Amino acid sequence: MLPKRIYQFVIIYLAALGGLQAIKLVFALSDYVIPSPADLWQTAEAVFSRYLGDALNTLAVAIVGHLLAIVLATVVAIIGRLTNWAGALIKVAAYNLQAYPIVAVAPIIFILLGDGLASRLLIAAMICYFPLLLSFIGIFAEPVVDIEHFYTMTGRMRWQLEVKIRAFENNAKLITVTAGSATLAMVGTIVAEFFGANAGIGYSLRIALYQSDLAKVLVALFLIGIFTSLYLALLERIGVWLQHKLVLPTGGTL
Repeated sequence: MLPKRIYQFVIIYLAALGGLQAIKLVFALSDYVIPSPADLWQTAEAVFSRYLGDALNTLAVAIVGHLLAIVLATVVAIIGRLTNWAGALIKVAAYNLQAYPIVAVAPIIFILLGDGLASRLLIAAMICYFPLLLSFIGIFAEPVVDIEHFYTMTGRMRWQLEVKIRAFENNAKLITVTAGSATLAMVGTIVAEFFGANAGIGYSLRIALYQSDLAKVLVALFLIGIFTSLYLALLERIGVWLQHKLVLPTGGTL
């Protein structure tokens, strides 16, 4: 799974580079506008080590922010599954807050918290939190009638058991949504670093853009794609492992 994801990204990346070179030839653009392969290689040799550290920094923040978003979305979705006023309020707030783009909220966060780690974590968590929340609310609010009816009739139904039943019956959806939101966690971290942070690959990307250095931008994009692919592959493997753990050797389910 891991080599496949890396190969796919490298193929797409090389195709994009080939497209840029084709545009350069067709419109006779200079190396300043679109770097030649030799210039790109020289730039990669010069900045790769520094950008690698920046990308690792970004990945670490994205993972922590993603975990925070998962925990928060799970807690809020468990409350939002209720049919009373609290559940309705949670749902309305989730739908309305999703309408605000993070690029509009990010400056406020940086003004209040500064350009340190807290701002990066918060923005990373916020970008992947709302899609997770909407999916989790839909999953936890949908009754598993056949199973829940038995426990309700026997008087053993508790909210903890209800959540466990719905999570187990929809484990494939939960795993898919969680893994898919990992890309948003990386995007959120890079957006935070681009806006006002002083570390990470997003910060280096912002400097490269201010310098109009497309070669540095391409190197940064390569590392972003590689680390995003690695994180997605890791989450998918964890998801496969969890699904195997939830299935009995005889083929039945727990």
